[in-house]
Amino acid sequence: MKRIIDLFLKAVLTGFAIGVGGAVYLSCDNKYIGAFLFGLGLFMVLFFGYNLFTGKVGYAVENKPSYLLDLGVIWLGNLAGTVIMGLLLLFTRISATLEEKAAGICETKLNDSLVSIFILAFFCGILMFVAADGFKRINNPIGQVIVIFLPVMVFILSGYEHCVANMFYFTVGEVWSLKTFGYLLIMSLGNAAGGIFIPLVRKGFVKEKA
Repeated sequence: MKRIIDLFLKAVLTGFAIGVGGAVYLSCDNKYIGAFLFGLGLFMVLFFGYNLFTGKVGYAVENKPSYLLDLGVIWLGNLAGTVIMGLLLLFTRISATLEEKAAGICETKLNDSLVSIFILAFFCGILMFVAADGFKRINNPIGQVIVIFLPVMVFILSGYEHCVANMFYFTVGEVWSLKTFGYLLIMSLGNAAGGIFIPLVRKGFVKEKA
C-alpha cells in the first residue's frame, strides 16, 4: 500500500509540474517560446523522478502485467494533480487569460474526430518515450536537456495530443463533460500505443549492439 501511495503522490506532483508547463504555454503570445518553456514541466518530472503516465507507459513491454495497475494509479495521480493545479489557477488574476486560450484549444480538440485524436496521441506517445528513455540513457547533461525539450516542442508545434497536458487544459478551459472524458480516454490509449511502439520494435525485431 505504501508503494501505491508513493506512486500516486509522485504522479500528483507530476500533474503540478505539467500544469506549470501548461500555464506558461498559455501565457505566451509566441507559440515557439511557449512550446520551449512547456518543456520545463517534463524537465521537473524527469529530474526529480516523478511519475508521468506518458513517460512510464512504454516500459509496460518489459514489466509484468501487474505494472498495468501502476500505470492506472499514475494516470489517476496525473489527473488529480493537473485538475488541482488548474482549479487553483482559476482563482488567480491570470485566470481570464488562461481560460480564454485554453477554451479555444479545447474547442479544437473536442471537435476533432476520434481517429484523428488517436493518431495524434500515438505520435505524441512516441516522442514522450524518446524523451523519457533518452533521459535515462544519455549521460551527458546537455544531451539530457536537449532530449527533454526538443520532443516537447515538436509535439506541441505539431499539434499532437498529450493526455496529461490536456487534463490541465480541460480544467482551465472549464470544458469537462462526459464527452471530454471520453476524448481523454482515447488520447490516453493513443499515448499508450505510441509509448510502447519503440519498445516493442526494439524488443521483437531489433537486436541492440552489445
